[in-house]
Amino acid sequence: MRLLRKILLLLGACLNMSCRYQSNALDIPLEVLARVNMEQLPTITEHSPASLIAFPFEESFPMKCEATGNPGTEFRWTKNGQDFDPYQDPRLKTLDDSGTFIIPNNGNLTEFQGNYRCFASNKLGTAMSEEIEFIVPTIPKFPKEIIDPIEVMEGQSVILECNPPKGIPPLQIYWMTISLQHIEQDERVSLGLNGNLYFSNAIETDSRRDYCCFAAFPRIRTIVQKTAMSVVVKSNKLMKDSDSGSGRGYANSLLERKPSLLTPTGKESHTYLVKGEDLHLECIAEGFPTPKVEWVKIGFHELPERAVVESHGKLLTIEMVNEEDEGKYMCRAKNPLGEVVHYFHVTVEEPPEFEIEPQSQLVTIGADVVIKCVVKANPQPSVVWRVNGRLLNEVPTSNRKVLKDGTISIHNAKPENSAVYQCEATNRHGTILANANIMIMNIQPLILTENNLQYMAVEGKGVVMHCKVFSSPTSSITWSKTDSANSVEGERFSVHKNGSLEIHNVMKEDMGEYSCFAQNTEGKVAIAATLEVKDPTRIVDPPHDLRVLARTTIQFSCQAEFDPSIGDDFEILWEKDGMALNASENARYILDDGVLEIINVSFGDQGFYACVARTPVDQDMAVAQLSVVDVPDPPEDVILSEHNGRSVKLQWIPGDDHNSSITEFVIEFEESQHEPGSWKEMMRVPGNHHFALLNLHGHVDYRFRVSATNEVGRGRPSQATERYKTPASAPDKNPENIKIEGHLPHEMDINWEPLSPIEHNGPGLEYKVSYRRQGTGEDWMEHMVKRHSFVVKNTPTFVIYEIKIQAKNHAGWGPEPEIITAYSGEDFFFWSCPPDVISVPTAAPEGIAVEVMNNTMVKVRWDHVHKDKLNGHLGGYRISFWRLRSLLYSKKTHGDKHTLTFSGERNHAVVTGLKPFSEYSLIVMAFNSRGNGPGSHPVSFKTPEGVPGQVSAFSVTNIQKHKVTLTWSPPVDANGLIIGYILQYQLINDTEELGSLTTLNISADSSKLHLQDLEALSKYKFYLRCCTRVGCGPAASEKRTTVPEASLASIHGGISNQGWFIGLMCAIALLTLIVLIACFVNRNKGGKYSVKEKEDLHPDLESQGINDDTFCEYSDNDEKPLKSSQHSLNGDLKGGDSGDSMVDYGDEDAHFNEDGSFIGEYSGRKERVSMEIKGNNQSTA
Repeated sequence: MRLLRKILLLLGACLNMSCRYQSNALDIPLEVLARVNMEQLPTITEHSPASLIAFPFEESFPMKCEATGNPGTEFRWTKNGQDFDPYQDPRLKTLDDSGTFIIPNNGNLTEFQGNYRCFASNKLGTAMSEEIEFIVPTIPKFPKEIIDPIEVMEGQSVILECNPPKGIPPLQIYWMTISLQHIEQDERVSLGLNGNLYFSNAIETDSRRDYCCFAAFPRIRTIVQKTAMSVVVKSNKLMKDSDSGSGRGYANSLLERKPSLLTPTGKESHTYLVKGEDLHLECIAEGFPTPKVEWVKIGFHELPERAVVESHGKLLTIEMVNEEDEGKYMCRAKNPLGEVVHYFHVTVEEPPEFEIEPQSQLVTIGADVVIKCVVKANPQPSVVWRVNGRLLNEVPTSNRKVLKDGTISIHNAKPENSAVYQCEATNRHGTILANANIMIMNIQPLILTENNLQYMAVEGKGVVMHCKVFSSPTSSITWSKTDSANSVEGERFSVHKNGSLEIHNVMKEDMGEYSCFAQNTEGKVAIAATLEVKDPTRIVDPPHDLRVLARTTIQFSCQAEFDPSIGDDFEILWEKDGMALNASENARYILDDGVLEIINVSFGDQGFYACVARTPVDQDMAVAQLSVVDVPDPPEDVILSEHNGRSVKLQWIPGDDHNSSITEFVIEFEESQHEPGSWKEMMRVPGNHHFALLNLHGHVDYRFRVSATNEVGRGRPSQATERYKTPASAPDKNPENIKIEGHLPHEMDINWEPLSPIEHNGPGLEYKVSYRRQGTGEDWMEHMVKRHSFVVKNTPTFVIYEIKIQAKNHAGWGPEPEIITAYSGEDFFFWSCPPDVISVPTAAPEGIAVEVMNNTMVKVRWDHVHKDKLNGHLGGYRISFWRLRSLLYSKKTHGDKHTLTFSGERNHAVVTGLKPFSEYSLIVMAFNSRGNGPGSHPVSFKTPEGVPGQVSAFSVTNIQKHKVTLTWSPPVDANGLIIGYILQYQLINDTEELGSLTTLNISADSSKLHLQDLEALSKYKFYLRCCTRVGCGPAASEKRTTVPEASLASIHGGISNQGWFIGLMCAIALLTLIVLIACFVNRNKGGKYSVKEKEDLHPDLESQGINDDTFCEYSDNDEKPLKSSQHSLNGDLKGGDSGDSMVDYGDEDAHFNEDGSFIGEYSGRKERVSMEIKGNNQSTA
């Protein structure tokens, strides 16, 4: 049945593509015809397609034929090669001044079926159309028949024939049951291209009485059904019932057989296709077991890339075949008993196609005419020439001949040789036809372009000025400029064949009036044109690419320059991805004066935005890309797989990354027992991973979710997975952060960080505490506890113990614990202290050395205090230092004392935050958990000179028309010897823009300057810096405006001489005197404050105590001072804190990190601050 469908499809293709019409009218412009009554050969402009099908549901069928010509055309028709006059048949409807007639669908269409051709004629010649086939389809029907049941033995092949009726292609075949259930197809059951249903071997379930073939014709909207067929498959009793070996062997010999082809038949076949059609090769075999089908192309290792094997290997398809698909193909059907092959010889052919199509020509009288028609096709086409619709030999002419290659040659052409020549080529795949209008005539030049046109061009661009000419023979066309007698010439000027003058790289000097001259043997004519040259439109501030967050507001800006003479004809337009933007269509788009604003940007706004600056003459364009980014969408399809006790595989599909690559995925978990509803991060995986293997704790009911992170941030989490509960198991770890303390002699406190509930891995968690003295060979002492602390009693004083702690639950023991060592409790020791003071180090560090690193930082080194002198664990070292004097002065003073704490066993530290150009003294002391040891001998050092601070009390006074007075005081922190001052000043305009700087050097002993030669009524900014030998400090600045002299005089004369002004000034002076007296009396009297207020102002800092836990902390930092350690060392202590007792300096407890930055506080002698802070917290002294 598929073979029949193929034949019908090919027939339809031939009907649709046969007689393809090629129109090649002589192009005489309408402007010529409007000015000159020129005769014109007929040209067919419209006709019906090559095949016209009379579908029964249509009301009528127009047979179209329209043509042009001068004088007007007359139409005639032929039907099947015989004259046919539609005007003589009253059943047909005709149109005035047209060759079209309409066939009504009145039920009598069969007599109109046939091949029609239209001819359009006037006195000059005749044009003809291709043949039009009018097809009246019949309603396809299956014949009424009685089909006997088909009876076969189980295992035999069956063919159910469809034999569909003929109809308009395409044809579609279906095999179904009476209840419209499709017959399933597989390796054993196949629907052939010819429509038949094939069974390679029948089985009992194939038995049924309602096999129906349905043929569908979609173009005529018709489906027809064949009479139902019955198939009876008889079971093989020998195979099923016989128990003897011989019987079973006989049954198998009937069933098992090598393949043979049901379709196609024979050893080989030939297939012809038209280029562009689809190739279908089919092999359906019978046999038992069911044969497998293979395909090869002979001479090739594999099938063409476009080849597709379908229908369980039985159908080979190649769409739109070409010459490369020609060749020999083979199908092989085989089973274990043998094989069978069939060879297909495939030939790809082509319908006729013009390589050189005959062209219409307007030829001068006396010239030679050549009309070419070259056609390619496979097989070779037959080519027929006609003139005015008649064969050439029927219209002989002495000066015309046909050359060997089929070319027509007309020598010394005359007006009577004007005609319509037709070239028609035909092979078995179709026909093509082309008309060529040949006009032999002379006509003087006729310039069709309007006279005195004005052209505008852009400097640097090109311009084309037109001069369209119609003439015979062809005219010579020249251009000249009005102010020059010669024709335009040069590389920048080109005159095209159509008469247009093109000027490249236009210059201003090209402006002016031009003339176009057209001349042939029949005459000469001319027109004028004017050229204006404009400045180019140029975008000077283009929009820039933007990459923005979603839901923000963005702006594209675009500014352009254009020729001023254009005026209001300039506009800036915006396009998105090539489409014009209209603010009225989208309220989020705001277009205003070269600015495009997009509110609440979304991903739909992404794309390329073009700013188009346009004038009537030219335009410039700049493009910017908008990319919108956002956090990633939640991952999808998050599932658990590969469940393996306490491990599971989690996998997911990433969501949209929103233009920002995903850098990592965050996996979170939630468990239902200890903290239900609380999601915690478990792990992170790189952004290119879409799965993770999770190692889980035991005895936990988990669920998981995943979120993605990109440069914008972290997206929303995915949906949670289903729950997964792990089995109980022994603990994976033992307690960490074990802390051994000896607060009291003969005791040792053991504390540790307990396992978190999720780390228990099961119920019944306990800890086994084991300890023994190191090096004694004693057995381990063991205790089982449920809490996370244990106290060992009756220990020797300050001896080393080995300790280990192991976790256990009902499922088993944790891993073997690590052994740690620690000291038991320290003894009390008295060192010239009252009985309530406990032991401290008894020796001071020695070998103190100070290295000055810069003007604010020094490095201090010392020798370690011997272990025997520590009386316990070393907590670290403290450095106390104080400023003796500024090197500007010889007198020493006792500055505020600062103490830095450095934890751990180290022998150096960095002290920062010192004042430049100063002399300091420092001591170093060791400390343990009981306090500070004695201080070292004081060591003095000096810091180098630095840049000064900002000058004080800088002011601008006595402001006049051209001068002002500047006053100042030296900086509070000179930081060195002042060598002078630098003054700079500059003008400030109304827009706050700054003018050039003027610089003056001022001596070190000056504190005032009278600055002259300033501009009146002008605003100035003044900068003053103080300088030492190291450099200049920060500037102090002031702004002032000079005043005109006239206004000063006006104020002086208009106010100061008024009586009311003098009285007002006297009253103000009296009130000021009274206020000063009151303040003086109150100061001598002194303030009275309550005790409570004093306590609030001066809290007892000693009550804060010392946190001994910090003394065992260590730091890996070496000599890198923290940023926060840069601070003043002169403190804000009260007057009672003076004095220089060495004991006071040794007891101060301000903590520092190892790099010397502050982490504590400092205080005076009477109000001590003793405070230690864990970790890396910092405070400024």
